[in-house]
Amino acid sequence: MGARILKVSVSVLVLAVLIFVVVTPVGPVPGFLLGGTETEVPAAWGDTRSIDEIRFEVSSGLLPRVVIIWVVQFEGDLYVVGDGKSGWVGMLDQGGSVRMRIGDKTYSLNAQRVKNNLVPILEAYQGKYRADYPEIVNSFPQAMESVKSAGVFRLSTKSEKLGQSDPSDAR
Repeated sequence: MGARILKVSVSVLVLAVLIFVVVTPVGPVPGFLLGGTETEVPAAWGDTRSIDEIRFEVSSGLLPRVVIIWVVQFEGDLYVVGDGKSGWVGMLDQGGSVRMRIGDKTYSLNAQRVKNNLVPILEAYQGKYRADYPEIVNSFPQAMESVKSAGVFRLSTKSEKLGQSDPSDAR
């Protein structure tokens, strides 16, 4: 009887761990749960240099995709960068509603694809992470070469209308 209870307990525990791993992002593997407390977007982000990773939720259907990615602040705006072939970049395509978690705070935002003046944003992105992650950043193509393959998105408040023009055009 005791062995049977132990078997059932272990099975339940293994199942719970598997479900947790499948629904939450772990390293490069995306998940479905973002978590955190919904928080109003601040008027200004302040200094984000110490924020290495964020959880980022993109949804284009029934289930969202949550990934752990890097974020960079450039000229007061937040940007996320991904390989143009990555799943979340493909789901977001030209932009749309997203949610971002920093620490325990979750923000509902708009993401707008940036198509012009990408080099300074990509240089800021690589510059932010080069000191702490030199092996990873040094494996990236130079910013000028990344323009062809990177998906770069500016994050803005939900109240900011997603305009027809690229926000980087004004820079």
